[in-house]
Amino acid sequence: MTTTTTRLPFNRLLLTGAAGGLGKVLRESLRPYANVIRLSDIAAMAPAIDDREEVVPCDLADKQAVHQLVEGVDAILHFGGVSVERSFEEILGANICGVFHIYEAARRHGVKRVIFASSNHVIGFYKQDQVIDAHSPHQPDSYYGLSKSYGEDMATFYFNRYGIETVSVRIGSSFPEPQNRRMMSTWLSFGDLTQLLERALYTPNVGHTIVYGMSDNKDIWWDNRYATALGYAPQDTSEVFREKVEAQPMPAADDPARVYQGGAFCAAGPFGD
Repeated sequence: MTTTTTRLPFNRLLLTGAAGGLGKVLRESLRPYANVIRLSDIAAMAPAIDDREEVVPCDLADKQAVHQLVEGVDAILHFGGVSVERSFEEILGANICGVFHIYEAARRHGVKRVIFASSNHVIGFYKQDQVIDAHSPHQPDSYYGLSKSYGEDMATFYFNRYGIETVSVRIGSSFPEPQNRRMMSTWLSFGDLTQLLERALYTPNVGHTIVYGMSDNKDIWWDNRYATALGYAPQDTSEVFREKVEAQPMPAADDPARVYQGGAFCAAGPFGD
């Protein structure tokens, strides 16, 4: 893995979603890549630990607040928004309006690099016996997946129209360890996530590149060849957890967790009936 000493830090990075599970991890692991990290979320965040952190609460649905949030940053890691399946109305403000507000603010403030936390739920209705790549047609499995599909299209539009480059990372399942059989294929370690984001920040001429956020797992559904342009070389694998995971009961043959790449998201809802 490339060491942090080979990278000159950005002056200021913006991390949205800083109060979330991955946001808390990245708050620490991204420090080598910025003189200052601006941390934002609508939820409560821990206070800044030193003068290299700026803690700025922000509702992504508030266009003016997002514009103020983006002022003075060099690149954006957009991890904010609703991270699970919810009703369309709950998804709309943070995930759909929010990603538009991020890109509009980037355009107005001259920010030329965005890392968009997309999701495997963009392609969740593919079966687990299929192998697809980042250019396979979208098959979103949820309102959440639809919002991430929209975000990827937004990234393409803002590159073609305004030259703002994006790496969209379709995160699989990023936890300390895989929690079930499905995650044996989708798992992304925290270390590999940080490495992938580092490559996404520093690799030149990415245009809009879509990659899968996955570690070096044995049984895969995703051909991640487009990540090679970033120099991404995952160091971890779910194999070390296989015995523990396979001690769990096998899901039923028709359980979405066993059938579809998106797992349980394929069966969530409907909402409001």
